[in-house]
Amino acid sequence: MTTSTRGAHRTPAVLVLEDGRIFRGRAYGAVGATFGEAVFSTGMTGYQETLTDPSYHRQVVVMTAPHIGNTGINDEDMESKKIWVSGYVVRDPARVPSNWRSTRTLDEELAAQGVVGISGIDTRALTRHLRERGAMRVGIFSGNALPDEGTMLAEVRQAPEMSGADLSAEVATTEAYVVPAIGEKKFTVAAVDLGIKGMTPHRMAERGIEVHVLPATATVEDVYAVNPDGVFFSNGPGDPSTADHPVSVMRGVLERGTPLFGICFGNQILGRALGFGTFKLKYGHRGINQPVQDRTTGKVEVTAHNHGFAVDAPLDQVSDTPYGRAEVSHVCLNDNVVEGLQLLDRPAFSVQYHPEAAAGPHDAAYLFDRFVSLMEGQRA
Repeated sequence: MTTSTRGAHRTPAVLVLEDGRIFRGRAYGAVGATFGEAVFSTGMTGYQETLTDPSYHRQVVVMTAPHIGNTGINDEDMESKKIWVSGYVVRDPARVPSNWRSTRTLDEELAAQGVVGISGIDTRALTRHLRERGAMRVGIFSGNALPDEGTMLAEVRQAPEMSGADLSAEVATTEAYVVPAIGEKKFTVAAVDLGIKGMTPHRMAERGIEVHVLPATATVEDVYAVNPDGVFFSNGPGDPSTADHPVSVMRGVLERGTPLFGICFGNQILGRALGFGTFKLKYGHRGINQPVQDRTTGKVEVTAHNHGFAVDAPLDQVSDTPYGRAEVSHVCLNDNVVEGLQLLDRPAFSVQYHPEAAAGPHDAAYLFDRFVSLMEGQRA
């Protein structure tokens, strides 16, 4: 990626999809070239949390809401230390942010972090194209010396695909750290960082949990060195079929019967650990308005999603696994994609979405309480 920031909002920009479709607009953020997988997010708000979610590593995010940037950027809503998206696509960027917490504009933040974007294109048409053709590789090019269309398309088609990508170690912490419990400490949890968001350990800390966040390369011995009451596997980017090491670690946890909770990538890891396959969705689920049913209660939740892969498990039967019986606990009401798993004979469950609500609704916050209940039951 090459970038500069001078006069970005007046600079012509071109978005090129790997199937040859081209959109022309204006540079937004940094000027230069960038590549990734084109995906769309349906959230009308929460763009700062989206941008800083490590699960978006190597993806170019198209915002379906037309007006983006109206609340600016602040230092409190970052979910990690940097913006992780490879590129950003908006239709109508805000000219002036209007929020009492804003300290700078979204355009300025993208430029400062070298994130190449494009504005002024028909994001509705682009989203419909991705729905029909599926998520695909894309490039954004801007600046005075734009290549010809043939050169741009060739560069896009040379970019790596998301299928087969092993990315967790690229976004996870390299050193273990501790998020202390808020108030009285009740439990210790080892959290395997596969691309964790900052709000996730905070939600556990609010419930009296001391969270030891461990690198993606952590071993079973590393996990149990903190003497955990429970083990957590986080969200993260990439193809779960490549995640052999986290799957091995999770199987070690399942064998010991320690209470286990996984979200997003962690749900796919649990699926693989139980013997289920995974597959790539046509265009994925991304946004903060996805309807999911908790089949254990019948309740329907509006949830926050960011995943392009899913678990291939039977929806309407209990499955036998090496760790006892398992069933699908949550399902997406839009397309019947598996959104959660639970073991019936051991204290382990997972969901495919983001219950920490950053950004997003709070409908799924009870899942952290369910994790606490598992640890309380184990201790009793």
